[in-house]
Amino acid sequence: MADQPRRPRTMNDARSEAEAAFKKATTKAPEAPPRKAAPLPGVKELVSLRIDQDVLQYFQEGGPGWQERINEALRKAAGK
Repeated sequence: MADQPRRPRTMNDARSEAEAAFKKATTKAPEAPPRKAAPLPGVKELVSLRIDQDVLQYFQEGGPGWQERINEALRKAAGK
């Protein structure tokens, strides 16, 4: 059998091949979900907390350090 002449490529074939090559080169492998980091001791997190005004006043009467006193009371209540 004689070799058949090659069929000329059309622009659609070239475009499809180029898009497939680009997609293959730029597609990232799916990443594993991020691990939850263990909480670091002593690291504080900024939160907004609503507490009764009389409770806030009680802790603020002791002067500076009232936030630490609230934190300590909450730790005690949490059993830590």
